[in-house]
Amino acid sequence: MSFGIALSGLNAAQQDLNVTANNIANSSTTGFKQSRAEFADMFAVSPYGVNRNATGNGVKVASVSQQFTQGNINTTNNSMDLALSGQGFFILSDGGSTVYSRAGAFRPNNDGYVVNSQGQRLQVYPSGANGTFNTSTMTDLRLVTSESSPAATTEVETVFNLPSAATVPTTTPFDAADETSYNTARSMTLYDSLGAAHTASMYYVKTATNEWDMHVTIDGNPSGTQHLVYDQNGNLTTPANGQFVLPTYNAAAGLSTGAADMNVTMDLSRTTQYGDTFTMTSITQDGYTTGRLIGIDIDSTGVVQARFTNGQSTQLGQVAIANFQNPQGLQQLGDTTWAQTFASGQPLNGQAGNSGFGLIQSGALEASNVDITAQLVNMITAQRNFQANSQMISTADQITQTIINIR
Repeated sequence: MSFGIALSGLNAAQQDLNVTANNIANSSTTGFKQSRAEFADMFAVSPYGVNRNATGNGVKVASVSQQFTQGNINTTNNSMDLALSGQGFFILSDGGSTVYSRAGAFRPNNDGYVVNSQGQRLQVYPSGANGTFNTSTMTDLRLVTSESSPAATTEVETVFNLPSAATVPTTTPFDAADETSYNTARSMTLYDSLGAAHTASMYYVKTATNEWDMHVTIDGNPSGTQHLVYDQNGNLTTPANGQFVLPTYNAAAGLSTGAADMNVTMDLSRTTQYGDTFTMTSITQDGYTTGRLIGIDIDSTGVVQARFTNGQSTQLGQVAIANFQNPQGLQQLGDTTWAQTFASGQPLNGQAGNSGFGLIQSGALEASNVDITAQLVNMITAQRNFQANSQMISTADQITQTIINIR
């Protein structure tokens, strides 16, 4: 009897050592969650109860439970590395089947899909209208490889101050090639529907007290004149709404790129006439040229944005996160991934930052939650248990041998 009891102790201690060895071996594995061997005693029970003098039958491993505590967050230089701070799992597609992981070392493959080292694809909620996301479905995250399409300039806002002390130019009429026919000039860039850049020049000519003419040329071609009138306080009164609609710039006017006609409105409502200095505070316009992908940004809620050289950004989706009622019931698959089981319950899918879900940190990875010091203590404890059970077998053997030697 004692041999069997001690043997069960040896097996339990060996299993404890195996669990500890596995934890230590994976102490540097990204997203790894340590396990703990849990033991239970064995006792022979009959339908008629247990004799008061009965002894136990040894020990067994009741469970090897995973410990889903948070691991340390280590920063990296790769924006595609993701770390979950808090509850939840990344959702991955493994050839069509769904698996879950805390390891966020991702990279694009040759088709642009974001995958881990096993080729499993990261799942996201696709982008919807007005910056929203369709959380009723998930799709593979794929980085765009095409250029960002251009947009033609339609609105321009200029904020400047004209010097009230300026004098009327001596040369008339206005001639863009003659600097004595205007007081000052500034230029800006406009874009057509094909993304081609065009230089718009603005020439300011004082015509009378508190009155100016603003002449505009595009690519050197005359593109309209607006008369400006300011009151005694330096505020713009003409045009009354501050809007200057430029004549349509088309092929007849000099547009030679084959793009659609350009229709541009200039907002002059914030212009003033003070003092004796001309200042251009700001020039903004809503057009842009084509752009190439230069980077990927992922915020704390998992929103993935592609950045382009033209200053534009496009939402590619939002990283999908899953949580479980009983994470310890998940089935380990290896490669730091888990699968849903009956014990784990159905996955609760959501978004990072929502109730019950952690936040995502881009450019970081979650380290293993293994505490090496604690594991070394566990190793010593399991070793002592193994030695003690071995000594029990040796003692039982000596007793048995003594009985055999009785004559």
